Amino acid sequence: MFCVGWQKFRWGWWIISKDLRINEGIRVREVRLVGEEGEQLGIVLVRDALKIAIEKSLDLVEIAPTAKPPVCKLMDYGKFKYEQSKRDKEARKKHKVTEIKEVKLRPNIEDHDFETKARNAQRFLNDGDKVKVTIMFRGREITHPDLGKVLCVRLAAFCKAEASVEREAKLEGRNMIMILTPIKQV
Repeated sequence: MFCVGWQKFRWGWWIISKDLRINEGIRVREVRLVGEEGEQLGIVLVRDALKIAIEKSLDLVEIAPTAKPPVCKLMDYGKFKYEQSKRDKEARKKHKVTEIKEVKLRPNIEDHDFETKARNAQRFLNDGDKVKVTIMFRGREITHPDLGKVLCVRLAAFCKAEASVEREAKLEGRNMIMILTPIKQV
């Protein structure tokens, strides 16, 4: 049944997904009928359209319920749903979800620890994920935000082959945050 709207459930209001009304589920007097190849068959009574659908071993599917009169099409509904699910699955397969990985640093980090964290950031960027660089200030370190800025610039320079800076280093509370995004490699 075709329903786009709201329905009251026990635990609140939820939106109903879009489904199409088919065959006997169509509750109008007359419809504009479209054939299986897309040709216009005119405005006919629903019972006549159902007879035509049964003769051709097809389903009568309401594709535009808000039109005056509603538009129905003759099609194999099972085949249509199967092809639609295949298209959706293919689209999901092509879509890559970009994650944001985080690398946390302190302003007085040692060189070896910095290189280890920078290599982790490079690995995340090579995997296609964004990297959020967080420099955490404790106590009186917050009075020297320039140390954090220098550290961010140093990390961006270390990863310049893999990334570009999406968001410059900015102090937010006791943390300085910078976001690196991977460079698209062809």
